[in-house]
Amino acid sequence: MADAITNWLHSVFIAQLDAWMIFGLIGQACFTMRFFVQWLASEKVKRSVVPVAFWVFSLFGGVLLLVYSVVRRDPVYIVGQALGLFVYIRNLWLIVNEKWTKTDLNIIPATTETIHG
Repeated sequence: MADAITNWLHSVFIAQLDAWMIFGLIGQACFTMRFFVQWLASEKVKRSVVPVAFWVFSLFGGVLLLVYSVVRRDPVYIVGQALGLFVYIRNLWLIVNEKWTKTDLNIIPATTETIHG
């Protein structure tokens, strides 16, 4: 049994190792970082938040994984990553538009100093 597991691990992770696998693993690492970013941001404020970095890591990792899946001709990952990119781009677009709107309207968050004085 141990030999079968060792042989399987070797065939999956060692025998197939090439530059594209490394590229795909980098993409997966970027994609995974978004979860750590979200978790740490939420822990910091003690409530669930989704920081901009979550969407940046999602987009960057998603693009790398899409390229990897196209090169590897993997239809499952191609569909999954391509559809996800629309969500990541849309969320970043909404964030940018919100910042532009606030800047255009000169909206400054109220602080104790601006309220009292």
